[in-house]
Amino acid sequence: MWVPAGYSAVLALLIVGPLLGSGYLLLRDAVSTPRSYPTDSALGLGDAAPRAVPQDALLAWLSPVIDGGLIVKAILLVALWAAGYGAAVLARELLGVPVAAQLVAATVALWNPYVAERLLQGHWSLLAGYAALPWVAVAAYRIRGAARHGSVRAWAGLVGSLAAAGLTPTGALLAGIAALALVGRRHLAAVLAVLIAASAPWLAATALSGAGGSPSDPAGIAAFAARAEPGLGTLGSLAGLGGIWNGDAVPDSRTTLLAAIGTVLLLVIVATGLRAVVTDGTDPNQRYLRRALVVLAALAVLLPALGATPWGMQVLEWLVAHVPGAGLLRDTQKYVALAMPAYALCAAAGCGVIAQRFSAMGAAAALADHPQNAEVIARQGINPAPADGTSGTSGTSGTSGTSGTSGTSGTSGTSGTSGTSGTSGTDDRASSTSVAASVTGSVVTRSVAAVFIALLMLPLLDLAWGVSGAVRPVHYPAGWHQVAEKVDGPGDVAVLPGGMFRKFRYSGKAPVLDPAPRMLPNDVLQTGELPVRGRTVSGEGARARAVEALLLQGGSVQELAASGIGWVLVEHGTPGPLGDSKITLAQLDPVFSDADLTLYRVPGAIHQRTGSAMHRSLVVAAHALWLTLLVGGALIAAVARPAHRKR
Repeated sequence: MWVPAGYSAVLALLIVGPLLGSGYLLLRDAVSTPRSYPTDSALGLGDAAPRAVPQDALLAWLSPVIDGGLIVKAILLVALWAAGYGAAVLARELLGVPVAAQLVAATVALWNPYVAERLLQGHWSLLAGYAALPWVAVAAYRIRGAARHGSVRAWAGLVGSLAAAGLTPTGALLAGIAALALVGRRHLAAVLAVLIAASAPWLAATALSGAGGSPSDPAGIAAFAARAEPGLGTLGSLAGLGGIWNGDAVPDSRTTLLAAIGTVLLLVIVATGLRAVVTDGTDPNQRYLRRALVVLAALAVLLPALGATPWGMQVLEWLVAHVPGAGLLRDTQKYVALAMPAYALCAAAGCGVIAQRFSAMGAAAALADHPQNAEVIARQGINPAPADGTSGTSGTSGTSGTSGTSGTSGTSGTSGTSGTSGTSGTDDRASSTSVAASVTGSVVTRSVAAVFIALLMLPLLDLAWGVSGAVRPVHYPAGWHQVAEKVDGPGDVAVLPGGMFRKFRYSGKAPVLDPAPRMLPNDVLQTGELPVRGRTVSGEGARARAVEALLLQGGSVQELAASGIGWVLVEHGTPGPLGDSKITLAQLDPVFSDADLTLYRVPGAIHQRTGSAMHRSLVVAAHALWLTLLVGGALIAAVARPAHRKR
């Protein structure tokens, strides 16, 4: 398994190579900073829904020791490697395919539009959940096939995989759906308990902050609906593992007919192995897992496509308006990730199917030239098609002098007349033919795998090197560090211009999330409003909206202090509304200013809004539980002895 592991590492490095340099990931939703802090918002206890829990808390706890940008890069690189290697392991466990076919499975998992688009959207932590999916399937198979209650190693693998996916709420849902669908009814209760424990940070934060009890804006359904790509339609885009809602967060190749070409090639490769995945094998656990993954893949493509239809959007709009937490369903294209394990299996199986056909054709040709090799070819598991429409190979066994004289089953009546052609003088020939057939079969499999890999990669070549350099590190100006040091008193931080997204001179052309909430030691208020497709999707930050309106209207210092605001940060050189904020800023005490940032202190007594100490303790305990599952599950899975499988 070193070959698939090394191959997956090479592909992962090829994809995120630019991030290996110095700097920080700052692209759309991705924000990494040198240091972040365990504020209430980082723990999920702010006004907004806890969508970045527990990832923000993890970075806040680790970044004082290890640079935060390095942590994000490491998680992203390991996630991509784990996705490819996991797909290879899954193909080996459920199909028993050779290494060449495992590399095809790894390529499907890594080199696809889903990975490219989510990288460009900045969803680095979602890719951790994506990477966990094949490992969840492997653990489920081992649990079903081990002792009555599963092996310790298998359960530890499942626990660690669910915890890794739980870096974000959506990742936890992806892995949880897969686990519940695969483990079988006997283990459902145990898996559900593990899933709840692995999701404890965001579940606890949602319950305690009250943010999750508020309905989401129904406008988000149409805004985040899956999008059709050139020549494909919505269903075709999703079937090709593409179709993200943001048309700007796609590789250039997906804006041309290469999108259709790449999708057709992917689906043809998957189709070649679909029948083998569904029907082959005698192990009932393998068959169940394979069929369940195929069904899961079909639903993962069809349901988001239905969600993009007018009536599908109406159903989802009703759900997010009336069911707390249903906002997690608005970006339906995320759930196409569930198709990846089945696609990887089918592609690996298809490699074997095509190789077998080529081998059969070669065997038929060899048999036509050398009928005496029929028994040797049969021992290789090859069923050659007769070259002349006859049913057999001839009297090669040599047990009877009449088997060849009749001329009905062989190619000539002379091969068996002496009864000696099959029993003497052929051992060396049989041995050499056997070796040749084995070598030929291996070469054919490798050749087919190489062709499959090329067909998968060529239409999406711009995924390489940070999606053609778009995913690259940036360098923050020194002013950010100085501002973080200056914020040393009570009160939350309000930011100007209004809005959550920025375009800095150092961040590139794409809009990026404001890094202030992760840069500063105090809570930074954010409205949660998202500009999408020319419309604004409202967020849950009611207090942040009120403070932003107060600043834009030129409100008084007293009103700011009463709202719990102790600081105002103005970020220069980025578009956004400023309104009459100059009236308010003139009443504040400037603390720091340079070309990029100006920090003001709100004078007077600040009505400090502190969360409940009990709530904070409970959320910290939930994070500790999640971290224990993550580290403990991974360690036990690595060192525990595998259990013997049931026969």
